[in-house]
Amino acid sequence: MLQLNRFTFNAFQVNTYILWDETKECAIIDPGCFGQWEQDEITGFIMKEGLKPVRLINTHLHIDHIAGMAFISKQYNLQPEAHFGGILFVRNAEKTGYIYGFDGLETVDPAKTLSEGDVIRFGNSELAVVETPGHADGSVCLISHNDRFVITGDVLFYQSIGRTDLPTGNYDLLIKNIREKLLTLPHDYKVYPGHGPETTIGFEAYSNPFLADLGY
Repeated sequence: MLQLNRFTFNAFQVNTYILWDETKECAIIDPGCFGQWEQDEITGFIMKEGLKPVRLINTHLHIDHIAGMAFISKQYNLQPEAHFGGILFVRNAEKTGYIYGFDGLETVDPAKTLSEGDVIRFGNSELAVVETPGHADGSVCLISHNDRFVITGDVLFYQSIGRTDLPTGNYDLLIKNIREKLLTLPHDYKVYPGHGPETTIGFEAYSNPFLADLGY
């Protein structure tokens, strides 16, 4: 059974997740840790729990979600994994960082690509990858069918959805992917978003104001 711990990092309040099971192998998802105290917080937790990081995953490559990617990659000798559709966000991250207060941001290109139908395995656990662009090119969601949850990045939030006014955003595509790839999951599946509190598929299907016209 997977265990999950959420950290909230950097000025954008990004949710960084660590997932692990009884083997103590863990996956780090959306490493937003920027600055010494945030880096100490996540490494301290990993040490305290006796975890072994084996996967470094990004749901998408916006700057707030990759602020700690280079640090985690070096710290644990991990190859970052993401959908390459968002690679230009990484290539432009250093310049973008100065605009948003990430001075001195280090970046590293993902070394492995994630695509629709991939399965991320670590320990005795696995996450299914579904492609969900609309908020940004290269967005993916990660589904644990065994433990009945989905990590949605910036696709679906508690009573909200990802913004689509940034480069490569597309509102119609985002709604299509939410409808076809997330709301088709069982309604008891928990949703762990890239920002804000957790929710469930069922609650969002019936209560999210952006999805009210979908007939739920």
